[in-house]
Amino acid sequence: MDLEFLQSMEVQILVGVGVAVLAILVAAAYLFSSRKPKGCLDPENFREFKLVKRQQLSHNVAKFTFELPTPTSVLGLPIGQHISCRGKDSQGEEVIKPYTPTTLDSDVGHFELVIKMYPQGRMSHHFRELRVGDYLAVKGPKGQFRYQPGQVRAFGMIAGGSGITPMFQVARAILENPKDMTNVHLIYANVTYDDILLKEELDSLVAKYPGRFKVYYVLNQPPEVWNGGVGFVSKEMIQTHCPAPAPDIKILRCGPPPMNKAMAGHLDALGYSPEIQFQF
Repeated sequence: MDLEFLQSMEVQILVGVGVAVLAILVAAAYLFSSRKPKGCLDPENFREFKLVKRQQLSHNVAKFTFELPTPTSVLGLPIGQHISCRGKDSQGEEVIKPYTPTTLDSDVGHFELVIKMYPQGRMSHHFRELRVGDYLAVKGPKGQFRYQPGQVRAFGMIAGGSGITPMFQVARAILENPKDMTNVHLIYANVTYDDILLKEELDSLVAKYPGRFKVYYVLNQPPEVWNGGVGFVSKEMIQTHCPAPAPDIKILRCGPPPMNKAMAGHLDALGYSPEIQFQF
């Protein structure tokens, strides 16, 4: 009888230990899976990433896809921040310029840069010469922009040319987060129709999130058939297509320096206080 009792106790102890070990393993697995993956960027040192795909989008615009160390690696770039890219100009001199990837950390294993290459651009030369298999030196994250989901009721965005990349990144992060109900209103200005970057992707977001994401295109030299804005972005366009001044909205702007200066003047005149404006 004592032997049977001891055997029964042993079984109960073993079962109890087994359940405890299983609980520890389940908890560890949950913590591991829910833990945010460590990013590949270093804010102090340049790291090299291999170019695995180059897609020409127009005569002077290309999409560059860079491989991360593993298929599950993330770049680790906070929303609205950018990276510094290092290269060499046509004279062989080192040049460093900031760029904003169009991908998010939900795009694992790689990151993408959409680059407009200017004839006299020093970093443009480096990207023109970049071939699949080459490496790009990158450092980051960089930037002052900080965003938390639901931080504002709505964003107004005013972008010109390649200034669309941080806007696209922020808009994607907001719209693809099911817990974030922020509305986004974008005014995007270019010279010609062919200059519009990421148009297919922007139109796709408009179709996927109707009512929450609106885009108003403005062209300085529009085609004959055109239902967007014409000329430069005006105060009237901002009044019509951006949320009105309020403490729970924010206006973001990014474009060439003359455009940024003109937009700051328009926004000030319309009553948008400095606290609700941010320039990338």
